Amino acid sequence: MRYIIHIFCMYILLMQSSFAKDTELIFNTQEFSPFNYSSSGKAAGPVLEVINAVCAKLKISCIHKVMPWRRAQKEVRDGDADGLFVVGKNKSRESWLYFSLPIITTEYGFFVLKSNTKTFKTLDDIQGYKVGVFGPSNTSNSLLKISEKLEDDNKTPLDIRTLYDDTLVFKQLNSETRGLQAVYSNKDVGNDLIKKLNLKNLKYMGKQKELNYYISFSKKTVSKEMVDKFNQVLRNMHLNNELKYILEKYSLQSANLK
Repeated sequence: MRYIIHIFCMYILLMQSSFAKDTELIFNTQEFSPFNYSSSGKAAGPVLEVINAVCAKLKISCIHKVMPWRRAQKEVRDGDADGLFVVGKNKSRESWLYFSLPIITTEYGFFVLKSNTKTFKTLDDIQGYKVGVFGPSNTSNSLLKISEKLEDDNKTPLDIRTLYDDTLVFKQLNSETRGLQAVYSNKDVGNDLIKKLNLKNLKYMGKQKELNYYISFSKKTVSKEMVDKFNQVLRNMHLNNELKYILEKYSLQSANLK
């Protein structure tokens, strides 16, 4: 009898947990302006506005928390939160995350000192450079692949300096005394930091690659059915230009649906 009661109680707990994930989602994010950031101690930004619009249409509660990126990912991996934003898609993340439809189209590129007269056209333009990057991150992984490609082509690989804070990376380049020759970053993030920090010595050297950003969901706590519902609403927002309208307020470009 006790065994039956125990099984029944476990079933009720599982049903309650499943129901909760159909009515509430907890999203983690980081300081990653202009896409997402904190304002007056609360999460803010264009992607949060997009998520809240979807959640309102689905009639579910969505909670947002801003924290360091490593902790944000760990909580989702451990099942203590349900999603992350914004994120780039890669094979490693696809093993434990579901992804929304693409939200924003942006680009990775190199920032350099204004005294650098080069314009980035090929990897030859930055071979052997000492480059700063925020990481570990999708951005730092991308930069490592660039360095490996240079080495495979019998050219001088990059000297990569990975730091946990975008602000520190750009400040070190701007100082001209820390030895950095470039920073590899999201273009929108870099331009936002240069403006906010008044870093007058820096400029954008050029685009290395274009990419999309997404909202992601834990495969541990969020059902595929919920992700499909979320994406259906998001698709409608793409098609009726509601997504474009939200992002244009922040001078960001909405992604194209394939």
